[in-house]
Amino acid sequence: MNPELIDQLQLGANGLPYTIPIHPNLVHLTLGLFIIGIAFDVVGVLFPLEKSVFKFLVIPAARSNFFDVGWYNMLAAAIITFFTVAAGFYEIMLAEPQADIKSAWGLEAMETLLWHGVGGVILLAMIVGMTVWRGFQRYVWRNDTSRQVQWSYLLAGFFIMFLMFIHGTLGAHLAGEFGVHNTADSLLRLGQDPNLLLK
Repeated sequence: MNPELIDQLQLGANGLPYTIPIHPNLVHLTLGLFIIGIAFDVVGVLFPLEKSVFKFLVIPAARSNFFDVGWYNMLAAAIITFFTVAAGFYEIMLAEPQADIKSAWGLEAMETLLWHGVGGVILLAMIVGMTVWRGFQRYVWRNDTSRQVQWSYLLAGFFIMFLMFIHGTLGAHLAGEFGVHNTADSLLRLGQDPNLLLK
C-alpha cells in the first residue's frame, strides 16, 4: 500500500482508519435480518399447525403478522446488504494479509479475499432478488391468499443461508488465519497488549 495514503488515513493497529471494523458488524446485521425474515415466513406457512400451541400459551397471534415480520426483515436485509458489501470492499482495499500461510481450505490470502469479495456481490444480488420475489408474492401474486409465500421461496432462502455459511467461513479465515483487520492479532504481532486498547 502507498505509504503516503497510509499517513493520510492514519491507520490503526487493525489497518483501518477506525478502531473497530465496520464490515463484520454489518455482516451480522444482514445475517440476522435475512434469517429472521425466512424464519417468520416459515412460521407463517406452518401457522395452521401451530395455532393450537399459540392458543394454549395464550399468545395472540395472527398469520398475517408473521408474514409482515418476514417481509420487513427481508426488505431491511436487502437495504443493509448494500452497506455491508460497500464496507467490505473498502476494508478489502486496505487489507494486508499474511502471504506465507494457507487457510484450512488450502487457499492463500489473495484467493480468499477474491472469493470473499465475489461471493459478497453474488449474495447481495441473491438477497435483492429474494426481496423482489417476496414483494411480488406479498403485493401481486398471493395478496388475496392467507399464505403469502411459496415453498420454493423458502427453499431458496435456506439455500442462500447455506451459501452465507460458506461465505462467512471465508470471512472468518481472513480474520482468524490471515489476521485481516484483526486488531488483537495485529497488536500481538507488534508485541503490544491488546487489552490496553480497551482501557
